[in-house]
Amino acid sequence: MSKTSLATQTNGTAENGNCFDILKVSNLFETSLLDEDDVQLDAYLAAYEEIMKFFQLMGSVFSFVSSDVRSKIDILYALRAKDAEEQEHFNTFRTMLDYEKEAQLLTQKGYVSGSRTLLRLHRGLDFVYEFLNRIQAIPDDQKTVDVCKEAYDDTLGKHHSFLIRKGARLAMYAMPTRGDLLKKVCSDVEAAKENLPSMLKHMRTNYDRTEDLYTLYDLHSLP
Repeated sequence: MSKTSLATQTNGTAENGNCFDILKVSNLFETSLLDEDDVQLDAYLAAYEEIMKFFQLMGSVFSFVSSDVRSKIDILYALRAKDAEEQEHFNTFRTMLDYEKEAQLLTQKGYVSGSRTLLRLHRGLDFVYEFLNRIQAIPDDQKTVDVCKEAYDDTLGKHHSFLIRKGARLAMYAMPTRGDLLKKVCSDVEAAKENLPSMLKHMRTNYDRTEDLYTLYDLHSLP
């Protein structure tokens, strides 16, 4: 973690440039929705970079997901950095799923699959969405630990081992109140509250569209 991120956590509030920018996430997820049934990979990854700031600002509380997310984002960046001929296969979710399935790359030994990698990020996005959606319904002075546990158990926890689930739930006891959480990760709390519904709307559309694509290609059970 960078010195700047550490300093931000020590101060207890987010600073401009290091904050979780809800409006930016909203705009990027909206941009990623190219047409009625596809998602543009570059905008999706840029949105996830902002979500990574949220994880980092929360510190060790979300360490159970942040390191895994970072590695998955970097894998997809590497696929986007291939030569022009190969790169076009990874422009969108649909082109990637279609290419890897048709070329039988999903079962090729030693191949790092973009489809499998994206599925892990997709599951993480489900957790982020459910957590942020549920904190809308609680007051600023209420602890977020129970909401976080419920969101985790209903989403990402289903895909984690017993030990990871146990560690994650223990870490969540350090979760602050809703008001303190927003102060910690957002530079402008009132703007964050105002933009949160729009961000959640675009995030949910993105999640549902990705879910439909994995259903279409029958890839939900990728190991």
